[in-house]
Amino acid sequence: MSIPSLASIAIPSVLTLISFLAYSSQYLFSHIDPRPLSGPEFLRFNALLLCLLICYYRACSTNPGVIPANWAEKKEDETTAKGSRVRWCRKCEAPKAPRSHHCKICKRCIPKMDHHCPWTSNCVSHTTFPHFLRFLLYAALAMTYLEYFLYQRGAVLWNNRRMPSYLGPSVVQMIHLLILFCINSITLFALTILFVKSVWSLAVNTTTIEGWEIERHETLLRRARVLGGFLRAPDGSQVRLARQEFPYDIGIWGNLKQGMGTWNVLMWFWPFASTPSIESGISCPSNGFEDPSMSWPPPDPDRMPRNWKAPIVDESFAQESDADRLAKFKERQTQDMNRFELAGGIRRRHPFHERYANAEDPDWQYDMEGDDYPTDDESGEEGWRNGEGERLDDFGVDEGVEFYDEDNIPLAELIRQKKLVASGDVLS
Repeated sequence: MSIPSLASIAIPSVLTLISFLAYSSQYLFSHIDPRPLSGPEFLRFNALLLCLLICYYRACSTNPGVIPANWAEKKEDETTAKGSRVRWCRKCEAPKAPRSHHCKICKRCIPKMDHHCPWTSNCVSHTTFPHFLRFLLYAALAMTYLEYFLYQRGAVLWNNRRMPSYLGPSVVQMIHLLILFCINSITLFALTILFVKSVWSLAVNTTTIEGWEIERHETLLRRARVLGGFLRAPDGSQVRLARQEFPYDIGIWGNLKQGMGTWNVLMWFWPFASTPSIESGISCPSNGFEDPSMSWPPPDPDRMPRNWKAPIVDESFAQESDADRLAKFKERQTQDMNRFELAGGIRRRHPFHERYANAEDPDWQYDMEGDDYPTDDESGEEGWRNGEGERLDDFGVDEGVEFYDEDNIPLAELIRQKKLVASGDVLS
């Protein structure tokens, strides 16, 4: 019997939680003191519930977007004029728009991806973010209102605590009230934190992933200051790092308009507000603080490819026969070619967590001889986590594309490298 995945039970679980808190509480209120909900209270609470459910449905069902096929053609002249480079996604085999990331669950690049939310089974992106934020807002308002109702009933119980038990609610009703209070309080606390963080991200126009990238950039800058302004890349070269300002913060009002998809403040709260267009999430205005040729995210030594090097010949090579030397050369060539092709035509070191896990394995060390750094490299590591202990993988990002694979490579270079692999002239 297979165990159901989180994606298959997430939405039913959320709907079950909403139904339990919203409707079982109203049933309980009609049977305990001080009174059932009044007419206005009933209407306000259920109106918030309706708005909550509509926004949740739209957050779950709205297409998070896809990069248009002709996006690169439209941007080619602008890109060439500015001297900037278009990023490339090997999984999608297509240009990657600014602020987009390859989602390992959706299996494609998502425009202005914030994270893949497990509770909506959908990406929070440029198109879904307004619905997701409205869902958080109405959920927080509805649960705050419910918390007020629960407090009223709890206060009545406390004031009547010295009365005979048969005059108060039954044991089942008291347990029900206690469970409602605990679950509602915990959920309200968690959702409030998430809502505040989302509003802050909206105000400064950063996604959750970009917040991770900003913190990563700050960490690398601190390391670089200690090491004289340079960090080491996988091929041993020195990479100079300088502070780079986040380019998409265009002022609070501009950020709010872009994030919510409209300048009309009333529409920000309307559950049936239109979904922002994909085009508006791809053509992201910049604040102009940095040179247009500087792309985001900033340079990261651990993202850079390793330059191709020919295999190292051992000292016993001269004492071997021609046949043995030829056989060993072909074996090394085959091994290197396999790694080269698996790496997408770019020679790079293995991820940090693999190097660390296999540090004591002599066979693995031999296989990686000449193709890896020592595991005590202090210049940085791919396994880096932010202050909350999160990696890119925790946001639904495909780390094999976003981090371990350098995607800021011109298409012409990719074609040239693929031709080298196909022709067998890689080692020449």
